[in-house]
Amino acid sequence: MNVITAPEKLLLNSYSVFLAGSIEGDTAQKWQDIVIERLASKQVILVNPRRDAWDASWKQDINNPKFNEQVSWELVALEKVDLIIMYFDKSTKSPISLLELGLFAKSGKLIVCCPDGFWRKGNVDIVCARYGIPQVQSLKELINEVKTRMK
Repeated sequence: MNVITAPEKLLLNSYSVFLAGSIEGDTAQKWQDIVIERLASKQVILVNPRRDAWDASWKQDINNPKFNEQVSWELVALEKVDLIIMYFDKSTKSPISLLELGLFAKSGKLIVCCPDGFWRKGNVDIVCARYGIPQVQSLKELINEVKTRMK
C-alpha cells in the first residue's frame, strides 16, 4: 500500500482510491486513518486529502496560493483515481464532501457511507438512488467494498 497526501505528486500507477468525506478539524472522526490501517497489506494507492500542514487560518480565496493548491490538488486527484469512497461523519456538516458528491455523482466511481444522524442524509440518499451510487451502512462495509473492488 502507498498513501499519497496533499499536496504530494499524484503517481497513480496501480489501483487508486480517494478518501473523500468528513474532515472538519477536530470534530470529524479520523476515519481515513482507520481505512489506511485496514488496507495496509493491500496493493492499493490511497489518496488522502487530510494535509499534515493544514492551517485553518488560511483565507479560503482563489488568490491564496496554499488554499488554491489544496482545492486544485483534490479536484485533480478525484478525477484521476479509480475509486472514490465517501464517508459522512454524523457529527459534521461536511459541505465540501456534499459538493464533491454532486460533482462526481455521475462518475461511476463513488461508494458512499452516510450513517443515520448525518444532517443531510436524506439528500445524500436521494442523490445516491438517482445516480445509482452504491451505499453501505458502516465504515467497515466501506473498507470491505474497497477490498472487493480490488479483486
